[in-house]
Parts: sequence; C-alpha cells; structure tokens
Amino acid sequence: MKNNAPSMIDPFGRMVEYLRVSVTDRCDFRCVYCMAEDMTFLPKKELLTLEELERLCNVFVEKGVRKLRLTGGEPLVRRGIMDLIRNLGKMLDGGGLDELTLTTNGSQLAKYSAELVDAGVKRINVSLDTLDEAKFAEITRWGRLPQVMTGLEAAKKAGLQIKINAVALKEVNEHEIEGMMQWAHGEGFDFTLIETMPLGEIDEDRTDQYLPLSTVRERLEEKYSLIDIPYKTGGPARYVKVKETDGRIGFITPMTHNFCESCNRVRLTCTGTLYMCLGQDDAADLREPLRGSNGNELVSQAIDEAISRKPKGHDFVIGRNSAPSVSRHMSTTGG
Repeated sequence: MKNNAPSMIDPFGRMVEYLRVSVTDRCDFRCVYCMAEDMTFLPKKELLTLEELERLCNVFVEKGVRKLRLTGGEPLVRRGIMDLIRNLGKMLDGGGLDELTLTTNGSQLAKYSAELVDAGVKRINVSLDTLDEAKFAEITRWGRLPQVMTGLEAAKKAGLQIKINAVALKEVNEHEIEGMMQWAHGEGFDFTLIETMPLGEIDEDRTDQYLPLSTVRERLEEKYSLIDIPYKTGGPARYVKVKETDGRIGFITPMTHNFCESCNRVRLTCTGTLYMCLGQDDAADLREPLRGSNGNELVSQAIDEAISRKPKGHDFVIGRNSAPSVSRHMSTTGG
C-alpha cells in the first residue's frame, strides 16, 4: 500500500521524510573524533528491543517517512540485526518506504553484504578516513584496514552501491584526500567529505582536528574541474561532479555552510529518544509511550509534539577549549 498518511511538517514548513535510527551505541572501533577510548556504553536494559525498534519505524513510515537509515555505533554488531533489516525491508516495494540504507564502518560487510542485498538494501555508506594502514589503526584505535577493504570488495561484488564517507581531519588525512577521491572513483564509489563536529567529550582538542571543507575544495580546484550538480540522496551533502575522474564528491559542511534550511531529518536512538536536530539537546522520549500502550496512538501523538518543536538549525561552534555543542557522542545519536 502506498504511503498516503498526512505528512509531518515542522514549524518552518519542512517535510520530515527521513529517519535515521541508531540501533546500538556500541562499536568495534574507537575513532578519535567520535569516541573516547574508554567508553561507557548504555546498559542493555535501557535499549529498545529489535521488535520495539521495528514498531517505531513502522509508525514513522505510516506518518510519512520515506527513507530509513540504520546507524550506530556500528549497526552490524548488534545481535540479530539482520532480522530487523529483513522486516523493515518488507515495507519497500509499495509498503510506504522508498529506501532502506545503512551507515557502517565496513568491518562486518564481508559477512553481511549478500544478506543486505537480499533484504532490499541497495545502497550503503562506509566510513573510511584513510587508506594508510598504520594511520587507519591510529584513527580507529581498534580497527584494521584489511578487514574493511575485504568488506568493501564483498559489498561491491554483492551489487551494493557504495559511498565512502571521510571526516576531513587537519594534519591527519588532509593530504590524502585527493588520493582517496581518485581511489573511490576508480572503484565506482561516491566520495563524501565531512567536517568534524563538536559532539561529546573526546580525548583530543577538536580545534586541532578541524579542517574547513572550503579549504579542501579550493585545493582540489587547483587540479580538478568541480561542477556543481543537483544530485541528492536525501542527506545534507552538496555534490559536485569531478570532470577528470567522472565521479561524484559530496561536501557535508555543518561548520562552514550549514545545511539546516533544507533539513528533512530526525534521529531516533537505540533507547527510543527522538532528536529533532543533531546539534541541539532538545529531545522526546518515545520509549515510555511505546511501552505504555499496545496501540500506537500515544507514540504517534508524542512524535507529532516533537516535530512541532523541531528547531530551525544547530549552533555548532569549534574553538580553542570550547565545550562540545552537545554533550552526547555521535555514536549515541547515530552517525
């Protein structure tokens, strides 16, 4: 059945059609810009069950969400995750959902790529910040590059469309960006760069990490012809076509040029907390109304009330010794 539900419209006239769902705050990496090495994760009793996550996703789709993205932490480390993905995939092909995707660090793709395709997933984002094996281990602390490269090979073989997401980090990977772009385009992958964001206390000073993508683009334009294109995937990236490689590169710029005016997204955590903005602390608890009734009326009302509070935008600032804009880590809200 096609989705004919009333649309969710926020106070600024934006239609909310995109839900990002963090299925776990746990991850098998400890990336330096995302987590502290000694992370304290949520007690398992606070997490929604996979059945509860599925129920919430169904409510959102009934209310007009057309795109679901599963995130984490690392979504593929959650036990039983493929059961959830298969069940959500049943809402594709006329069930109200246009696309089911996920963002992953690639560590589990060798195991799950074929199953993802069978479940209806056509496209994935893979977070990868360097092609240097030693540097990869340094950035991720616990990750190993060969495992990710094997996963990418399996994903490509399975027929998944792949976008590589790289956080641009000053003096860490800034001089690799051109090479990574050439590699990604040579593999048939899209390539998207992301500015580091002030989310959660980490072991580094983000001022030392922050690299404006305006600077990156200027450097690339010294050697390449970058042509602005209207290509969209539903997310915040602005895309250009690189004439010399015939590939696409996206820029996600929450710091230098925020993308709030067209934001159509909300984020659901694995505890049932709904964040209307990645860069604001205002949130709505959906776990209580979910568990407090057999029907979905209370949940639907709570979602409506939350959407009515969706802010115009975030207030991200990165400065020397400045506190994070929000205290929660990216792995809590979902990447």
